[in-house]
Amino acid sequence: MTQKQLDESTAYLQSKGFEAPEIGIVLGTGLGKLANEIDDAIEAHYNHIPFFPLATVEFHSGKLIYGTLQNKKVVVMQGRFHLYEGYDFLDITYPIRVMHQLGIKKLFISNAAGAINLDYSKGELMLIDDHINLQGGSPLAFKGVSKYGDRFVDMAEPYDVDMKEKLQKIAKSEGIILRSGVYASVVGPQLETKAEYRMLKIIGADAVGMSTVPEVIVANHLQLPVVAVSVLTDECDPENLAPVNVQEIIEVAGKAEPKMVKLFRRLIEEI
Repeated sequence: MTQKQLDESTAYLQSKGFEAPEIGIVLGTGLGKLANEIDDAIEAHYNHIPFFPLATVEFHSGKLIYGTLQNKKVVVMQGRFHLYEGYDFLDITYPIRVMHQLGIKKLFISNAAGAINLDYSKGELMLIDDHINLQGGSPLAFKGVSKYGDRFVDMAEPYDVDMKEKLQKIAKSEGIILRSGVYASVVGPQLETKAEYRMLKIIGADAVGMSTVPEVIVANHLQLPVVAVSVLTDECDPENLAPVNVQEIIEVAGKAEPKMVKLFRRLIEEI
């Protein structure tokens, strides 16, 4: 990644009409419908954007969408990148840097995750209060990182306190169950063993997934306020573990998605 590449990607999107978005949104597995609610939408497929990686997961559609939501300009990533696709941390977080260069002032992230905390149920939403990085690397561990921001980024409060509080109030007013907890990010793509689920519980994780943390680290590097919500798609009870059906995970995410869309729409309105 070079500044020249970031400039070329940004210039291409600006030439398509991506002008001064206020909010960037990353949509997770099975959570693409928010994009359908954007007014005056302009689309840019990843394979047309200079230096963008390509989404290779079949349920990630692979395009950036720009337009208006709740009277604010937004840019939405429909389809994200993962380590398990063979990308590195710079690839995964490249779009966050491009959206920041386009002008976003806030970042919303969603993902599908498994519930480690057995007080939480599949189909519920969890506000990520903190995270554990188990992906074995960092999107800031490269030569020349200091050109883009401080090398040693403080992560005492990686998720924006004000936006977290607003989401909790919105959820309460809408009658939506919004749990709060710690998200553990693993490499994947294989699901966890019973012993791994036990370990995750011991170290304090409430949910587990294969994304989000690299993007959040880069958002903090860019001093970009970020908030993230997990849709809990399965319950990871090591004592009663049934084989995971990926299609079922997508279906659960799809059913819970309207609640997440409602939360994000209200939050866009209020910030």
